[in-house]
Amino acid sequence: MKTLLFIYNANSGITNTALDIAHKVFSPKTYNCDLCAITFNTFSENKAWKAFRTNSNIIMEFFHIKEFTKAYPDTKYEYPIILYKTRDELSVLISAKQIKNIVSTDALINEIKKLTT
Repeated sequence: MKTLLFIYNANSGITNTALDIAHKVFSPKTYNCDLCAITFNTFSENKAWKAFRTNSNIIMEFFHIKEFTKAYPDTKYEYPIILYKTRDELSVLISAKQIKNIVSTDALINEIKKLTT
């Protein structure tokens, strides 16, 4: 069974969440998590993304950097990134550079659908 791993270029926790929100509000063009910007609004998950995520038959796992590197300590990637996992192998589905060029939630959803069918 294939699983998609979404690794956000962010850290978990209340303090980091507050800092991320402030960054999105006051300086959105310099916010360094393009995946966060596509899948989340300022305060909550994007509705189109949430609908796709909850209605998809694709298994998805979501990580912040520290959570991912703890779960997969022998990996090194540029974040954010979307990985494709089969058994114990990871491969890049959508790189950080590619995510940077995705301009909307719908475009991300379409790209994921295209790459996983």
